[in-house]
This record gives sequence, structure tokens and C-alpha cells, in this order.
Amino acid sequence: MKHPLSKGALAAIIIILVVVLDQWLKFWVKTTFYLGEDLEILPFFHLRFVQNPGMAFGMELGSKLFLTLFRIVVTAIGFWYIARQCARDNVPHGYVACVALVVAGALGNIIDCMFYGEIFTNPYPPQVAEIVPFGNGYGTLFYGLVVDMLYFPLFAFTWPDWLPWLGGREFSFFDPVFNIADAAISVGMIAIILFYSKFLLASDKADGTGEG
Repeated sequence: MKHPLSKGALAAIIIILVVVLDQWLKFWVKTTFYLGEDLEILPFFHLRFVQNPGMAFGMELGSKLFLTLFRIVVTAIGFWYIARQCARDNVPHGYVACVALVVAGALGNIIDCMFYGEIFTNPYPPQVAEIVPFGNGYGTLFYGLVVDMLYFPLFAFTWPDWLPWLGGREFSFFDPVFNIADAAISVGMIAIILFYSKFLLASDKADGTGEG
């Protein structure tokens, strides 16, 4: 049965939806919550406003400018890769959708890095940020902070005192605070590994046999 959407249309819809939802939630949290504010929706789901200069889930790697430029290059390659896969008849729609999730997530965080420093204030708590004319924000182009807010403290416990090194320490899962863009990247990558590893291996073999 023919898929009702072309692969290109499917990828475009996914990217637009993820970026719009991601940016809407970031704008709302940024202008409604003060930095560090935590709102408990459910015992295992909070909205907690944090910012980070680094990679997904608050990790840091290298300089801020390097990270931003790296994201831009990777995202540009991602768009090129999607266009290339859409032109191939043997590529499943699901695989293109997974790649689109990854690209959309990268693009969502690029927007933060590129523009948030130019258009937002970054006051101390309990003040909340405001949108200001471009160039009057807390930072400069490429040096914006990524907004995170999704926090899932699923469970926590204290290690028994008799355990060496860990005894008496508290353990909680899941500590990282992330955003919709991070979630899109993770879901896309996990889905590719789980459902399309065989397809990628088969494609590599086909490409290899077609050469020479």
C-alpha cells in the first residue's frame, strides 16, 4: 500500500511540529518561571527551569562557540542526508521519520544557542526573563543558553550503610533535566538502533557491492 505522504512531506511535518512545540514550551517557561523554579505536575513529572551552555541533558563539551557551530554543521548535514534518503525508493518512511526527529531536535537547540542571548534578559531569581529588542539580551549571537524544563524524578532511595563506598548515599533516577528537542534526538536515535539497524547494514552492503 502506498504511503499517503511522501517521505519529504513526512520529514517536513515532523521537523516543523517538533521545532514549534519545542520553542513554544521554551518561550513559555523562560518568560513564566524564574531560574530554578520547580512545578510539580505529578510526583514523577516536574517542570523545572534550568539553562545550560552544553550538549543534551545538560552535558558540556568544549567551548560554547564550538558547540553551536558543531550543531549547525551537523544539522546541515542532517538536512542533506534526509533529502538524499527521500530520493531513494528502498528507504522506509519510518527511517526518514526517525532521522527527521534527530534533525528537528538539533535545530531546536540551535535556535536557543544562536538567538536567545540576543532576545531574552537573564535576571536573577525570583525575577523572570523578558523578551527584548534584538541585541539587548543577556548575551551575543551564538552564545545563548539552552532552556531545559522536563524533569522526571522516577524514584529515589538511600543505599544501605553496609555497602562499601555507596553506603548512606542517596540515589535518584532520573536526574537530568531536558527539553523536547533533546527528547526528539533521543527517541530518533533509539528507534534507529532498535528498528533500522538491519536496514542500515543491508544498505551498506548494497552500496559496497555496487562499487568497483
